[in-house]
Amino acid sequence: MTEETALALTNLRFTWPGSTGFTLEVDAFTLPKGERTLLLGASGSGKSTLLSLICGISTPSAGSVTVAGTDIARLSRRRRDRFRAENIGIVFQQFNLLPYATALDNALLPLQFAPNRRAKLTDERAEALRLAAALGLDPAQMTSGGAGSLSVGQQQRVAVVRALIGSPELIVADEPTSALDASAQASFVDTLFTHVEAAGASLLMVSHDERLADRFDRTVRLEDIARVKKAAAV
Repeated sequence: MTEETALALTNLRFTWPGSTGFTLEVDAFTLPKGERTLLLGASGSGKSTLLSLICGISTPSAGSVTVAGTDIARLSRRRRDRFRAENIGIVFQQFNLLPYATALDNALLPLQFAPNRRAKLTDERAEALRLAAALGLDPAQMTSGGAGSLSVGQQQRVAVVRALIGSPELIVADEPTSALDASAQASFVDTLFTHVEAAGASLLMVSHDERLADRFDRTVRLEDIARVKKAAAV
């Protein structure tokens, strides 16, 4: 892997815990630095499992997952967690917000575990509010009440602010436009691209929505790079 590659998967194998018959295999996949790639796949095709491996939340049974020059599959859990906090901004499909904390506190949360990301900011609260405004959220929505009181679309935007703040090198987004209508979806993608480019980051976005394909530098179908094997019925 060269320094111009943001992500590389090599001979990746993963077996679901408690099963010997369900496996995910990826022989090779690379994401060039600065590229915006859309990964298309149907529900149940293994998209979320693959993202979990890329982010170091799960560990492969074999092979390597190299992000920003580091094979995170070789790191201890503690070091993987620290590396992820510093280098990967994640938009989870279920958002994973703390419902009773404000949206602003949720957006700032990764900085508590990522001193290098935090050091890039002169005023972290102001930066979070700036990103939120660009995504269509006003200060009152960010600072009043718990994040659980926001609409699904608003929570989704908070999750994106959390991923972008501090400019991590890799942004991984799991179905971030699923709660948006066509007009809001186009605006959201425009804003996401603007901030990813400003941060000099690379973007891997997973979706089942083929209408997004022409917006990205490259579109990859999951079935073209990955194999999901299931045990034969007895």
